[in-house]
Amino acid sequence: MGIETFAYAAFFLTMALTYAVICLGLNLQWGQTGLFNVGIAAFVAVGAYASAILTTPPTPDRVGGFDLPILVGWAGALVASGLLALFIGWLTIRLRADYLAITTFGVAVLVQLAMLNLEGLTGGPFGIGFVPKPFESLQGDAIAFSFANLGVVILAVLAVYLFLERLVRSPWGRVLRAVREDEVAAQALGKNPMRLRIQAFAIGGAIMGLGGAVQAHFIGFIAPENYLPMLTFQVWAMLIVGGSGNNRGAILGAVLVWGVWAASAAVIEQLFPSGSQARAASLQIVLIGVALCVILMWRPQGILREIKTVSRHALGTVRNAGSR
Repeated sequence: MGIETFAYAAFFLTMALTYAVICLGLNLQWGQTGLFNVGIAAFVAVGAYASAILTTPPTPDRVGGFDLPILVGWAGALVASGLLALFIGWLTIRLRADYLAITTFGVAVLVQLAMLNLEGLTGGPFGIGFVPKPFESLQGDAIAFSFANLGVVILAVLAVYLFLERLVRSPWGRVLRAVREDEVAAQALGKNPMRLRIQAFAIGGAIMGLGGAVQAHFIGFIAPENYLPMLTFQVWAMLIVGGSGNNRGAILGAVLVWGVWAASAAVIEQLFPSGSQARAASLQIVLIGVALCVILMWRPQGILREIKTVSRHALGTVRNAGSR
């Protein structure tokens, strides 16, 4: 019983942290830049499929299968999702709010249709199986295997978190927030809001793709049904609950919402053992929605609110002015 508990705890945290990587990408796009992306599933799917195609062994019924190391697959996921986000951003970033949301949702639908119909590359509705997992040699020892995979995912989250923290505290990050708050003022200071938005959208999309790749290698199987619009809803709920604009909030929100999702699935299974999957999924959405409403009533800015970051030079100027 103890071994099963530890193994499940490791599984739970690993899944939650894969969503945390995706949520960190969304936080750069929305929390720092104000870009309303509802096509998250598209970038996650492209990253997952790119990594799976690069790392799985070749098969006679599918193009690809290069049997490369997992790290190469993750790098490929970053590049593929980043290029897609760069292209979509270049085409659509002039759109605002609801128009950008509609466009990115259309991209997600297009990517899903491509996954379903490009059977020679993606496996079609059957997906891609036998995606290699880190430390496969440890599969005989459930505890060691689970915690080894958890350690890899923790390192991935930590690397993305530190990268984004350094990025958003840099002059580039401060200009992003300036564009988000007052585009006209930023433009008057000689900044190019369009270019900055495209850059943030591309980097955020690349991070989402990395999250999809990490998740694919942990699960070991991917299919188009894994990347339905529900994924977008989950990630948005995670960011809103944790705190938009705060990278630690994005990670915390991912763990909390995934916990509610997993717990609600267990409760629904006990209450409706013979219920359909559609009913169970609907009840889970309702529970997440209720939790989201409670959080927003309690803390409208999320559990961890955005930390205001100012330039050290500006802070020094303010202090000197105060001393005079």
